[in-house]
Amino acid sequence: MPSAHSPAPVPRLQSLALAWPPHILRQEDVAANGAEMFATTHGGFERLEPIYRNALIETRHSCVPIDWYLKPHSFSERNDLFLANAVPLLAEAAGKALEQAGLAAGDIDAIVAVCTTGIATPALDARLMQVMPFRPDVRRTPLFGLGCAGGVVGLARAADIARAHPDERVLLLVVELCALTFRAQDRSKSNLVATALFGDGAAAAVISCRADARGPALGASREHTWPDSLDVMGWDVADDGLKVVFSRDIPTLVQEDFRPVATKFLADNGLTAADVGGFACHPGGAKVIEALEGCFELSEGSLTHTRAVLRDHGNMSAATVLFVLKAMLDDGARGPLLLTTLGPGFTAGLMLVHA
Repeated sequence: MPSAHSPAPVPRLQSLALAWPPHILRQEDVAANGAEMFATTHGGFERLEPIYRNALIETRHSCVPIDWYLKPHSFSERNDLFLANAVPLLAEAAGKALEQAGLAAGDIDAIVAVCTTGIATPALDARLMQVMPFRPDVRRTPLFGLGCAGGVVGLARAADIARAHPDERVLLLVVELCALTFRAQDRSKSNLVATALFGDGAAAAVISCRADARGPALGASREHTWPDSLDVMGWDVADDGLKVVFSRDIPTLVQEDFRPVATKFLADNGLTAADVGGFACHPGGAKVIEALEGCFELSEGSLTHTRAVLRDHGNMSAATVLFVLKAMLDDGARGPLLLTTLGPGFTAGLMLVHA
């Protein structure tokens, strides 16, 4: 353990890797299916088409082909598909992250696994241990229920563990199969919007404070949960699966309520928005991106990496912000980067990454 006079250990992002399933959902094909399924209850395709066009999404990835979404499915069938696909996606992402860091599975001391789109007991990290040679004494921390906030909160938890055990290596795992939650018989507006947004994806990262660790430094983090906000975002449990809950007020909440939270977080760390070298924001949707740009007084279109990830992959819940961070780091982003997410709770997650 470091002495009282030793500098605080600094967790570093040794690697960050992504994975997504093979089936491509093209937005024009999804829109055609949506028109077929929803037009009679939502006033015809002319009223529906802007939902798909204005989402600013071109492609998403899915663990099942597009025809699967046209039929009803039970909760148990959905969850079986979740388990069958989540573990291989995590294995792919974890394998890439370990290879990037020059490590083997046996070098990992702790695992933080984040997911909200399926039920797994034993948890996904335990299932992954059956297909990858992690040590039997690896410490597992599965996190459920964070939704879109899980990417930042999970990264912060992994950094906390690394600080507490500076000689160890922590593996962060994030997988979300959001598209599996679409329910064909649900004619609600929230379910319709979900058809235009959700995609599937996974990410993995190695975090460590060891002297031999190289990579961006993971700095301060914070969460903020607003009172009386449980109905803003989340799942209701229906007989045939998880039913999405979206408030139409989310962009307004970002602009009016998230802004002072983010401003205070930056101020508490000696920064303003002008000092930030780049913003790695979970996109949510097109209107949320516009609200985030307004929140940080950025010109419209400034969140280029966030927009590009939304365009190419859609909203993958917790995994999405890590896709954005990966794109920014690959493009050579420098200076303090601000990661932001908003998820069920209603909770904001913020974190500084010093690249």
